[in-house]
Amino acid sequence: MELTRFRVSSDRTEQLLAARPAMLRDFEADRAGFIDARLVRLPDDEWLDIVFWRSAKDLAASRAKGGNLPYIRVFLDLIDETVSSEEGTMHDVRLR
Repeated sequence: MELTRFRVSSDRTEQLLAARPAMLRDFEADRAGFIDARLVRLPDDEWLDIVFWRSAKDLAASRAKGGNLPYIRVFLDLIDETVSSEEGTMHDVRLR
């Protein structure tokens, strides 16, 4: 999985949220191994994007493509600053 924390000025929040669905459609069409994504709003104009990938290789290939499609580029251009970007492996534990 990919965890990217970034900042977007509050005056562009609505634009970011409006751009998200088209960006995800571009990801689904163009990024092998893309499974799903969740966007979490944090305090102080920060966001956490949690993206699930089939493999680390698929994530690396996606990063190499960058903003290669129009709606991906629109979304990325709204980001003021990337705070951090990390990879991890999901270990899903469910309590019942």
